[in-house]
Amino acid sequence: MIVHRDCRYFLGDRPCRPHKKEGVHCRDCSYYDPVEERFLIIKLGAAGDVIRTTPLLRVLKAHHPRAHITWLTRSPEVLPSKWIDRILPFTLDAITGVTSAPFSHLLSLDKDPEAVAIASQVKAAHRKGFVLGPEGLCFPVDEPAQDKFLTGIFDDVSKANRKSYPQEIVEMCGYAYGRERYVLELPEPELEWNLPTTRPLVGLATGCGPRWAHRNWPDEHWTELAKRLVVEGLGVVLLGGPAEEEKNRQIARASGAFYAGHFRLPIFFSLVNQLDLVVTAVSLAVHVALGLGKRVVLFNNIFSPYEFELYDQGVILAPEYDCTCYYDPVCPIGGCMKYLYPNRVLEAIRKELAR
Repeated sequence: MIVHRDCRYFLGDRPCRPHKKEGVHCRDCSYYDPVEERFLIIKLGAAGDVIRTTPLLRVLKAHHPRAHITWLTRSPEVLPSKWIDRILPFTLDAITGVTSAPFSHLLSLDKDPEAVAIASQVKAAHRKGFVLGPEGLCFPVDEPAQDKFLTGIFDDVSKANRKSYPQEIVEMCGYAYGRERYVLELPEPELEWNLPTTRPLVGLATGCGPRWAHRNWPDEHWTELAKRLVVEGLGVVLLGGPAEEEKNRQIARASGAFYAGHFRLPIFFSLVNQLDLVVTAVSLAVHVALGLGKRVVLFNNIFSPYEFELYDQGVILAPEYDCTCYYDPVCPIGGCMKYLYPNRVLEAIRKELAR
């Protein structure tokens, strides 16, 4: 009996989808799709970082149309299943699998100790990115990875860098960057939302996660901005996760803005897709908004502004204070974001909506 072991749909331990759907066998299967290369992407990262790595998928599909792609991540729910053959959560079972199976290409894109440790055990003919070095820490495998490695080691090198994160990733993997866009999938069917009928709809993402807490804009600034947007006749939708629940409820009560609650990520994607513009600090929300083609007003006080690829969809605002908290978990003045004033944000929103 013929078995096409090189087929994209072949699973090895159970029937493939075409067989389950139509009962076909390999001998006469019209779905036969032979795989010529097998890629493993290791990008564990935060959900936003995973999303802003997805332009690489467009590059791989263009250069390797017969490639089988496996992606190991801590954020499987944000990855587009139609673009990736196997999305693996960061579990012991998955790690055992990828370190035992052969791949033609390894794209190891994280510098974290656990990511480079796994990458060092993967059997691959071609390697890009980072592995374990002789010190037991992150080590770049070649010169393109060395460039990305150094921007994470020296602040002055990072400040001199003029490449966006997607450009760095694509070039580190050996390809030319063409401003490929994010790849984001919405839940099917699309959800219906009972949102304000006033338009345009502006989303205010009021949180940014605990690691770099001084990215947060003061609550009183969010409240003032929401009030003024409502007075101007715009629909205002508050966005956030469990950590922003009480804050968003308070802002909603004080301003008249709409707050629907917090949701798991695919549902959150659907909510953001209803909006025209999103105001946010550096967080998951900015990457979701960019992936869905929304206008963005992005607050940034600690990262290089050049690392963000906005695809001509928005503007970056920094505080009116020359703070030294560059890639620093602690702001020396206790919160320089207070010097980014609501008046300036409101004017940026007007300009972006006018476009």
